[in-house]
Amino acid sequence: MTACHQDKPAPGLQTTLLSIEQATLNVEIADTPESMERGLMFRDALPADNGMLFVFGQPRRANFWMHNTRIPLSIAYLDANGRILELHDMFPYDETPISSYGANVSYALEVNQGWFAKHGITPGMQINGITTKP
Repeated sequence: MTACHQDKPAPGLQTTLLSIEQATLNVEIADTPESMERGLMFRDALPADNGMLFVFGQPRRANFWMHNTRIPLSIAYLDANGRILELHDMFPYDETPISSYGANVSYALEVNQGWFAKHGITPGMQINGITTKP
């Protein structure tokens, strides 16, 4: 099987616009087991101000890694209200799990590495525009 190299949204995924303070972000929504497993794998780039929102069915301890992911990313773990609990940087192809500190993660938001820092976004801030419920 040949890997698909892309930098465009995956076909069939819904997208939505989120806002955090003054920053806006266009995100793909990964809310099925298949879309969550694939995530941003096999992409050559992620356009500026774009990301992927992972929607979990129930709050949980989250674990993410970078299997087959060549884009350096930052991840935010969010509670059920869209409040940022934690921020972490992730590095291409690093399969070391990035585990959340707590077990109340309802969403995960992946963006280009450094996006949160560039926009002054820190834990405790609210993400607006999440309409998909965990």
